[in-house]
Amino acid sequence: MANEFRYTAVFEPAEEGGYIVTFPAIPGLATQGETMDEARAMAADCLRAYLESLRKDGEPLPYEAPEGPITERLTVELASA
Repeated sequence: MANEFRYTAVFEPAEEGGYIVTFPAIPGLATQGETMDEARAMAADCLRAYLESLRKDGEPLPYEAPEGPITERLTVELASA
């Protein structure tokens, strides 16, 4: 029976193009993708492989509070000076 786990992924634009993905709860784990969709898929594969390897080795899974921080990009318009 599969269990579902949720971790925060941070997508940052890379200088050379594409996106770098990191996981705040798992220092050192990172991946990348050329497009946002590819970066999401790579992040899911990377996270799944990491968590499965921990389980296989009998290691505890990283803890992340269920209601962690929410990161959102906000756009504001300033009045003319």
